[in-house]
Amino acid sequence: MSDGLQREGGASGVPRLEGRSKVTGRLRFTDDLKMVGLCHVRLVVSDRAHARIRAIAVEAARTAPGVVAVLTGRDLPPVSAPAADQPLARETVLYVGQPVAAVVAETEAQAADAAQLVSVELEPLPAALDPEAAMAEEAPLVLEGGGPGAAEAGVHGAVTADGDEPRPRNCAAATRIRRGDPDAARAGAAHVVRGRYRSAALHQGFLEPHTVVAALDPEGVCTVWSPTQGAFLSQRLTAEMLGWPDRRLRVVPMPVGGGFGGKILLLEPLVALIAAAVGRPVRLTLTRTEEFLLGRGGPGAVINLELAGGPGGELLALSGRVVFDCGAGAEEHAATALHLVADTYQIANVDLVGYDVATHKTPATAYRAPGAPQAFFALESALDELAVAAGVDPLELRLAHAPTGGDPRPNGRPWPPIGLRACLERARAHPLWREPSGPGEGTGLAVGLWGGGLEPAASICRVEADGTLVVQVGASDLTGSHTTLAALAASQVGVPLDHVRVELGDTGSAPYAGVAGGSKTIYTVGPAVLQAGQAVRDQLLEIAARELEASVADLDLVDGAVIVRGSPAQRRTVAELAGLARRFGGRYAPVEALGRVAVRSQAPMFTVHLARCRVDPETGAVAVTGYAAVQDVGRALNPPEIAGQVHGGVVQGLGRALGEALDWDEAGQLRTASLVDYLLPTIEQAPPIAVELVEIPSTDGPLGAKGVGEPPAVPGAAAIANGVFRACGVRLREVPLDPARLAAAAGGPAPPRG
Repeated sequence: MSDGLQREGGASGVPRLEGRSKVTGRLRFTDDLKMVGLCHVRLVVSDRAHARIRAIAVEAARTAPGVVAVLTGRDLPPVSAPAADQPLARETVLYVGQPVAAVVAETEAQAADAAQLVSVELEPLPAALDPEAAMAEEAPLVLEGGGPGAAEAGVHGAVTADGDEPRPRNCAAATRIRRGDPDAARAGAAHVVRGRYRSAALHQGFLEPHTVVAALDPEGVCTVWSPTQGAFLSQRLTAEMLGWPDRRLRVVPMPVGGGFGGKILLLEPLVALIAAAVGRPVRLTLTRTEEFLLGRGGPGAVINLELAGGPGGELLALSGRVVFDCGAGAEEHAATALHLVADTYQIANVDLVGYDVATHKTPATAYRAPGAPQAFFALESALDELAVAAGVDPLELRLAHAPTGGDPRPNGRPWPPIGLRACLERARAHPLWREPSGPGEGTGLAVGLWGGGLEPAASICRVEADGTLVVQVGASDLTGSHTTLAALAASQVGVPLDHVRVELGDTGSAPYAGVAGGSKTIYTVGPAVLQAGQAVRDQLLEIAARELEASVADLDLVDGAVIVRGSPAQRRTVAELAGLARRFGGRYAPVEALGRVAVRSQAPMFTVHLARCRVDPETGAVAVTGYAAVQDVGRALNPPEIAGQVHGGVVQGLGRALGEALDWDEAGQLRTASLVDYLLPTIEQAPPIAVELVEIPSTDGPLGAKGVGEPPAVPGAAAIANGVFRACGVRLREVPLDPARLAAAAGGPAPPRG
């Protein structure tokens, strides 16, 4: 078919529409923008985790060559935001890397040189750096005079705290899930496993650092160019923070050079204020070190779990405590983790409590499936430990407690169509699981789940006089989503894919869409595109019926032309029909339609990963020698792009398991603030990755599709940790895995799989 979508009986694919411009370097990113009078900004940041600002000496910098302005927090108007989110710190600093001054100059080099001349006098204050210690009554206060801010994880479909659980000191949010009688169930259990699972904080590791440009027009409207994942949310939050009406701010979403949840809102309010202060266009691009210091990564977590099982490993009770380190911010992840841990399997007795705790570190934000990788590292490790204790196959243990569509959920509503059982059955048949491992190797298994984000969306479709179908959307393209949206529109209207153009507008012109995150772009914007495409098709058929003197019921629209069924010589091209509606004195209305939807039900996405691991007993080095990912995608609209998403998520899981960590010392200094120290995985570490797609169609997704982006990043660390245990018999409950601890403990016989 000309639209390129997968059809019954075989998979096809659509190459990315923007692929050529990216690989040839023709695509313009924010840092490529050229403007008359453009100034450059360099930040001066705190070198203390917690301190009072005594003085900021800026005179030497203001007289340096090329300097336009040197601004501190007191030079900018007050904004409505917690202390950690102030564009420039005003009275105290709450983490190393918090901006305290901004130097504006004619060139980047002049701004950098002048920034070195700014002297900041800080009075050190006690710092809370450990999230569990920060909950004590005597701990230094982090959330000074403020409650939770805007939780960016929520726009990805993360669950927010219920507010009923008491909040200890420095706790931004707390929640509890309790059902059944865990104490009684545990008392009668044959096996009880307990573990304390730690996951390090991570940076999203994108190629493009944060870069924002802002300029004011003569009417005082500020235009912000940003590689944001959500232009409308960025506009709303920036306007709210600055106290501006929305009409005073226009956000132009630029191509995103990697986001993974980390590019929603960061520098936009500051750059807008600087542009207003100096009256010229300004650009701020973070250095790589600044990106690590103040570009907000994903949080670390400590999860204590206790899992009680029957003689054959039957899941009887689950208890535990979840603590997320959200840095000097108020991001919420614990509630999502709790629900994932409590709801993935059928467990009648549950008692879980979760806290999001503030510390004097860089504020955390969303990172691909926020809260889920940490949750499943703990849950899937504990399940593996129970399987060993009960002497049962870990896959069969999961399969015995896996829900299926129609089964009751803990909230009383039924599960929608889901593919967990189907994914487990496919994994059971995979050679990595079925065939024996080599010497010193073992295969680990882990499940992952993401519920999916929801947000209203709209799309406009129109046909131009040359027959081009233009699809206007407000959702940024991070993962090839515009290509899939183009294919959906082509399939609905009946035109070749190469006749479709997708346009991403700004907040002043685009139809509304939510943040490109939470695996929701195709799931929420896709139905709007289909709706608008169907309306365009109807309009074309109505015009053709009049021109061909035929009934609409007797017409077909295929490959860009309307023909009379049974009389193919009677035809009109889409270009001809649209042209009739774009002429002087024309009798037809323009061929254009608006699609508007508000999908209200989630389509949960399950995945199962297998990781074959080899451990060097002398060095503790872990090599992942084989990997398989089985994922329920609802309907695979563009299989090659889905496979690419899975490959990326798997490699991010490798990084989480084998080396990536934001590591602060006892003074709150980030020790991994460069790509020399922050260990991103390399291609040499990536194993062959087999991808298998399971299709359990969703009820509300376009043509049955579900989201695909989040699940591949969820179970990797657990699968690798379980594989390491199968290889050498050493159970590590902290990621990244420590080779020294592995080397010290390895050497005994590997345990059997069952």
